[in-house]
Amino acid sequence: MSVNVDSVQSLFGHIGPLLALSPVGGRVVVIGSKNVPAPGKGAAAYSASKAALQQLCRVAALEWAPNKTRVNLVHPDAVFDTGLWSEELITERASNYGISPEEYKKRNLLSVEVTSKAVARSAISLCTDDFSTTTGASVPTDGGSDRVI
Repeated sequence: MSVNVDSVQSLFGHIGPLLALSPVGGRVVVIGSKNVPAPGKGAAAYSASKAALQQLCRVAALEWAPNKTRVNLVHPDAVFDTGLWSEELITERASNYGISPEEYKKRNLLSVEVTSKAVARSAISLCTDDFSTTTGASVPTDGGSDRVI
């Protein structure tokens, strides 16, 4: 809760007034998690903290809209090109499903590998004028999940 909620709440307290001064409107994108709509076993603390983070962002979207500040979330899943995943762990998880590591990395509806670059592109896109009429949104960046759709 300290990392995923308290720190963001503190940051929001500091940046809210500054974003309100933006002549083009403030733009905030927060990285959530697939665990918000589809939590997994053994991840109660993480899932609860990400769900609280989403609620914090939704309230910020409500409160900051009069100042033209947009607040949106990106919910990634299975992003394997980060320090959280070692090749050994990916191989272990893949073997639990009886598939190869490459198949495991693409275990989503679109059969694509979700990369940190794809997550970053989603976040950047939400800051562009293409989404000038969007706030309070939660955008999955997960290749499609039958647990979420």
